[in-house]
Amino acid sequence: MLTLEVEKEYYQALLDRKAEYEGVFFAGVKTTGVFCRPTCPARKPKFENCEFFETAEQALLASFRPCRRCRPLSHPDHVSEVVRTLVDAVEKEPEKRWKDEDLQAFSIDPSTARRQFKKRFGMTFVEYSRARRMGMAFKQIRSGHSVIDTQITTGYESSSGFRDAFSNIMGAPPGLQEECNVLKASWIDTKLGPMVAVADDQALYLLEFVQRRGLEREIELLRQKTKSAIIPGSTKILHSIEKELTDYFEGSLTAFKTPIHMLGSPFQQQVWNALREIPAGVTRSYAEVAASLEKPSAYRAVASANGANQLAIIIPCHRVINSNGELGGYGGGLPRKRWMIQHERKIRLITEN
Repeated sequence: MLTLEVEKEYYQALLDRKAEYEGVFFAGVKTTGVFCRPTCPARKPKFENCEFFETAEQALLASFRPCRRCRPLSHPDHVSEVVRTLVDAVEKEPEKRWKDEDLQAFSIDPSTARRQFKKRFGMTFVEYSRARRMGMAFKQIRSGHSVIDTQITTGYESSSGFRDAFSNIMGAPPGLQEECNVLKASWIDTKLGPMVAVADDQALYLLEFVQRRGLEREIELLRQKTKSAIIPGSTKILHSIEKELTDYFEGSLTAFKTPIHMLGSPFQQQVWNALREIPAGVTRSYAEVAASLEKPSAYRAVASANGANQLAIIIPCHRVINSNGELGGYGGGLPRKRWMIQHERKIRLITEN
């Protein structure tokens, strides 16, 4: 049973269409008989006409039907047909130099493609296809192909244009490819909203909710620290974390085994390792984490290291709360932090019983 305070919080989130509440609650509208997700664009009902549920199943059992506008039974960030069609087209011809006029063959408006790719991947369709083409070029050069052969097979007529494009995306010109590392970035849909994961073939470097404030800066700092280009793609590590996240949100996994690479100071890494020792379903205060490191006065530094964590959920900074029992901060948003703590407590109760 939700308290009045929580219901008012959810109602305000519904009014503001806050994406960080996706998956946290569903709102039933008594006057229309439909239930919606928090980001539904439909006209908002009065508070007294709302009923809030933690799952879609609860709303269905209460005789509410799914809203046709926000489709609460579909994934909140399902891939649009436009994005799916064009991604498939790029994979069929990854060496092709795609232009806006090529979209006419698919009856797709360039501005629509640009907008949807920007929302999905943080880059336009043309930028996406260029990054994919450069990823192929990098692989060919590392495999022993000459720069000129690679330039031709990836569709560049001008050697200077090829070198400029390669340098802009990869961070180094083709002749310096041995100094250029590549990290692959993938979008992962979860119950609490989309996440972005960045990895190579050995380890995961970053896992964050897409709505996290300052994410673009985080990714840029990662690129600088690792001296890498970050391009769309997939690796066995990205497949691994996607599978483990699915299991986590379904309640069948609480300990992640995907290899990770922690980029931080020695103290930050100490804190992050301490966080990984906190059992699922248990919370610790910043002061308790500091004490476990035998640095009881360093609780503020612990809080700072907590906020610098770039591997959400895997390094469970969401399990650290204030000494007074309040949630404290969380880069992914307090609704997600609250949901994960409650989710893990339910799993713990089930396993213990």
